[in-house]
Amino acid sequence: MKTFHYSIEKNVQICIALFKANNIKKIVASPGSTNIPFVGSVQGDPWFEVYSCVDERSAAYMACGLAAESAEPVVLTCTGATASRNYMSGLTEAFYRRLPIIALTSTRPLSSIGNLSAQVIDRTAIPNDIVTRSVFAPLGRNEREEWDCKIQVSRALSSLRRNGGGPVHINLETECSFDFSVEEIKDIQPIEYIKINDSFPKIPQGGKIGIYVASHSPFNNELTIAIENFCEIYNCVVLCDSTSNYKGKYKIMSSLLGGQDQYDSVIFHLDLMIYIGHISGAYESMHLIQRAKEMWRISDDEEIRAPYHNLTKTFAMSEYDFFGYYINGVQEKYHTSLYEVCLKDYNNLYSKISSDLPFSNIWIAYQMAHEMPNNSVMHFAILNSLRAWNFFEVSNSIYGYSNVGGFGIDGCLSSLVGASLCHKDKLYFGIVGDLSFFYDMNVLGNRHIGNNIRILLVNNGRGMEFRNYTHPASQFSDELVDKYICAAGHYGYQSKTLVSDYAKNVGFKYISASNKETFLSQMRDFINPNIQDAPMIFEVFTEQEEENNALHQIRNLEVSTKSLAKNFIKDTIVGVLGTEGFNKIKGLIK
Repeated sequence: MKTFHYSIEKNVQICIALFKANNIKKIVASPGSTNIPFVGSVQGDPWFEVYSCVDERSAAYMACGLAAESAEPVVLTCTGATASRNYMSGLTEAFYRRLPIIALTSTRPLSSIGNLSAQVIDRTAIPNDIVTRSVFAPLGRNEREEWDCKIQVSRALSSLRRNGGGPVHINLETECSFDFSVEEIKDIQPIEYIKINDSFPKIPQGGKIGIYVASHSPFNNELTIAIENFCEIYNCVVLCDSTSNYKGKYKIMSSLLGGQDQYDSVIFHLDLMIYIGHISGAYESMHLIQRAKEMWRISDDEEIRAPYHNLTKTFAMSEYDFFGYYINGVQEKYHTSLYEVCLKDYNNLYSKISSDLPFSNIWIAYQMAHEMPNNSVMHFAILNSLRAWNFFEVSNSIYGYSNVGGFGIDGCLSSLVGASLCHKDKLYFGIVGDLSFFYDMNVLGNRHIGNNIRILLVNNGRGMEFRNYTHPASQFSDELVDKYICAAGHYGYQSKTLVSDYAKNVGFKYISASNKETFLSQMRDFINPNIQDAPMIFEVFTEQEEENNALHQIRNLEVSTKSLAKNFIKDTIVGVLGTEGFNKIKGLIK
């Protein structure tokens, strides 16, 4: 008969489940109060080998000897106050010997630090040479905190094996609950951490598989061929945006498919999404990752990074090593039915885009994407500018970039200028909205600017992102959104002379348009493939209502029966119970 139970504190349960999933059994426990939720949970569990040591200095060195002799990780657990300070000498030893020690220090909520709370010290700053990684494991008060705890503990455990291994620190938040009423801990699927010499998992057979390429440096030929072969062997499609820079076969621009309000493409229901690259700015397609049954991330940064809760495996290796492993020696190829279905889906949607789109950033991208000069480079300001162009595809000879790393509006022009200095014989195009332009316009006076720069300034007199019907700010009145949220009315409020005069004074050629006819006539000059005798600014004046209508139109190109039924059910429930009632029912279903 089972005689032991577990703490109700969720992060304790998560640690225990992940220790078991990673085959970590050995624990050296020191006495105290704040670590009772953990110690009280493991002391009767036959899975663990628990040893007691009063002096934390000795406990840390005991762990060193135990880890070195057994070649297994060892957990240290102590209370708050100065107890953890006594681990330092032993952890220093473990650091330089690369021993797999896990220092699990219990801490009251961080808000208690510096507020006259007894036995509370600050462990948020750690000396460089006692652990390879320090993480904070939150209590787990809600689903988001539970997921954060799982990620943080998983990162710490993965660091036991990174770069030769070494000790790690988990600062475990506690409310010192002495409630041990939990009889069973749910198993947690660990985020597998796979290195090049480990056993690789099998690719799901017969499943629908996507490769999501976020912002990425240009691919070399070897990696491109490896991805193409992988797609042919495993019936895979490559989902891209304007910054993915993948130029191989089986590529689909995912925003047009993923950004439909009333239509579910086949790519909404993938069994596996393989994520490569860095941060994605393609908001219209990011939820395709979320809706996949499982996500694998491949990166030689060796970090566990999870945009959504379906990450199951991290491959700490180069992308070529990953794809090379799965194609090595496999002869059977040419399974491309998923790509063909997605391409048919894409072409169907694209065929429904009308040239009658309202005069807007999206209409401009629709007109220009297939006309951009070969071998040029494009830089997109974040959000609205990038979004508009993500719906369309440019020539494979064109590479695209955006400041999606920090995701700020402050440096898109400066990044464009810096890039243009590398190849004076190549055209560099910047696509930018008015707030981003005025934020960074000082760089246009830089004396190093060459004639190879072309800037398309879409000036709608505000931060258009916040006026889009898809943005939460749309719940406010137009006046309130304009006044403060989207900062309308600054910088001359669509002045027809402000940018013109500035551009001419710093040596730029200036052209402008306020309607489709003028735009089309001026566009030819702007996309002229030959470098002219001056850099250029093409200012296009649009209105927020037309911008919004264009976005709505391109996101509603198709309507599926499933979406119609879903919307009918939602409208019916909202009509009877109101929005609050609908959200409660949705929460219960989840």
